[in-house]
Amino acid sequence: MIVEVIAVGTELLLGQIVNSNTSTMGAALAERGFDAHYQQTVGDNLGRIAAAIRIALDRSDAVLITGGIGPTQDDITRDAVCAATGREMVFNPTYAEHLREWWARRGREMPESNLRQASHPEGAELLPNPRGTAPGLVVEHEGKLIFCVPGVPAEMEHLLFAEVLPRLAAASSDEQVIASRLIRTWGRPESEVAEILDDLYTGSVNPSLAFLASNSEIKLRITAKAATAPEARRLIEPMENEVRSRLGDSVFGTDDETIERVLLRLLSDREYTIGTAESMTGGMVTARLTDLPGSSAVVKGGLVAYDSELKQKLLGVADISHVVTTETAIAVARGAQTLLGVDVAVSVTGSAGPEPLEKPVGTVVIGVATPDDTRARELRFTGDRERVRTYATAAALQLTRLALIGKWWKADH
Repeated sequence: MIVEVIAVGTELLLGQIVNSNTSTMGAALAERGFDAHYQQTVGDNLGRIAAAIRIALDRSDAVLITGGIGPTQDDITRDAVCAATGREMVFNPTYAEHLREWWARRGREMPESNLRQASHPEGAELLPNPRGTAPGLVVEHEGKLIFCVPGVPAEMEHLLFAEVLPRLAAASSDEQVIASRLIRTWGRPESEVAEILDDLYTGSVNPSLAFLASNSEIKLRITAKAATAPEARRLIEPMENEVRSRLGDSVFGTDDETIERVLLRLLSDREYTIGTAESMTGGMVTARLTDLPGSSAVVKGGLVAYDSELKQKLLGVADISHVVTTETAIAVARGAQTLLGVDVAVSVTGSAGPEPLEKPVGTVVIGVATPDDTRARELRFTGDRERVRTYATAAALQLTRLALIGKWWKADH
């Protein structure tokens, strides 16, 4: 069964609200084996919403609309469904009484505009919404289903899982399920990863391979369809093994395994503690490490040494005439290792901009000290100050991971 999602709201087009509903719906539909070939986002315009519905009906078996069923003048999704299907709008006095009671129970007088929510396209079934006043609705039109649910995420999610998905499952003759595995990589550009995996991308339909660039990571999504979830996962396994074999240590995690989770697990397995000494990132590395529950068992603390003299006084850096160097990064990492009393220390220094500091903007030097060795690496990132700092933070975590597994990078020292 092919299901198309339509998100209604001018605020979505203007970027005033992040359109999280479509991603929630898309993931839920995919997990249950429904195909989604298109998604549409349309503003609060009757003609354009109706046109979007007609287009979706032409190419899909069911249409799922989120937004535009509230009580205000611009909530016109119900009107658009009428226009797209040639139906009349009817008033439901029973639901109108429910609305009056809902407001009365809260000791408030109901605004008359709320009665808009008691109207619906002729032949529609109202879907109960215990989290708000706008009911969902479902209409069968020429053998296809049209669902309307609120745009408020909490209300949408309740109706999606309690009403929409069970009805879609009952109407579908396709009993296949879809399973996906997300493989997380770092250290190779997207173009290089794509070249290495080109034959897997072009030569396989089930499972299929997709590339997702996200911040400093390149994610690979392997998706398979089968009669059961275990069968789908069995289809994924050979491709996942091949991807891991080709990309080697660039692969650091799967699914929700962020670099923080992976790194803290590596440290815990070795019974190591970690500390940080940051300059240009201003504590961002420490913040990411301590964001996870239980991190206090591994993370002892961090030092933000923005001023060069602090590097000398607190960390014992002998030469502070130049700070954006591998020598300084090594000295800072070793100093933090001693000062904080940790097994592993990571240091970050560099030139985040907008004005260059010793070296061009985007130059980052990261040092990692372990019980076995201390090394540093100079990197170069492009973009504004925020992007450089974000990428530097990710790189510091990733290089620490590589140091812990004994896969030291090609370092300057």
